[in-house]
Amino acid sequence: MDLARDAIVAVVGAANVGEHRGVQADGERIVTHFFDCEDPAYSGWRWAVTVVRAPRAKAVTVSETVLLPGPGSLLAPDWVPWHDRLRPGDLGVGDLLPAPPDDERLVPLVVLEGDDAVTDWQLGQDAEVGEVPEVGEAAELLASGRSRVLSAIGRDGAASRWYAGEHGPRSPLAHAAPAHCLSCGFFVPLSGELGLVFGACANAYAPDDGRVVSADHGCGAHSEAAAETIARAILPVIDEFGYDLVDLPGVSVEETVFEPLSRETYPESGPVGGLETSATEGWSGSETSES
Repeated sequence: MDLARDAIVAVVGAANVGEHRGVQADGERIVTHFFDCEDPAYSGWRWAVTVVRAPRAKAVTVSETVLLPGPGSLLAPDWVPWHDRLRPGDLGVGDLLPAPPDDERLVPLVVLEGDDAVTDWQLGQDAEVGEVPEVGEAAELLASGRSRVLSAIGRDGAASRWYAGEHGPRSPLAHAAPAHCLSCGFFVPLSGELGLVFGACANAYAPDDGRVVSADHGCGAHSEAAAETIARAILPVIDEFGYDLVDLPGVSVEETVFEPLSRETYPESGPVGGLETSATEGWSGSETSES
């Protein structure tokens, strides 16, 4: 043990070597001694010193010294390859993310039949599904630089991702929509099998403009939303208890004196009926005196 301690002290210094924590037999005439690491940056780590004795030799020599993590040491998380750490949206301006040669989402362009490729992408407008395209069509695609096309796995993955996202039928925007995108004039269906469920929105005022949406998605910018909405006349609300003071020509509200109509102001007036009677009699007396 002393030989092992002296060996590690000679490498890192006595201040970084702590107590002896045990010995481990690694083989015939090979053992490893463990010492605490006193470096604050490596809390819980241990110095490991392996000593060995050669056959028919009496002297023990040091084989190696190394710093190893202990049971309670602080370790970095397991390393994850960069292609496994990527998430949708991580790609920025100027970044490159080439698809690997064995990407299951893509198949070579020469595979045009079966379930391994979207064959209708290679067909013309007048061609039928299952018809093999002419050599000239494939040559044009190869010349344009596209050597692989979307596979069935890539197509199904994209469809599932789009349908379950914010542009599918389960988003709050779709629930509040007056109708589905399928009946909207701004809905442009995609070509191929994806066009059975998805299309692009071409409404500049819609929140999904320029994005792929499902046919049962929807929003308030539906082309027929105004035609389906029943216009209802809104009756005016009249407040019969409040009033407003308005200036009129020749009359100023600030100079007008308002007196409350109460019995204290007009003690001679009785109920509403008596008030009307006394007023009528007063007018009658005036007319009589004048006559």
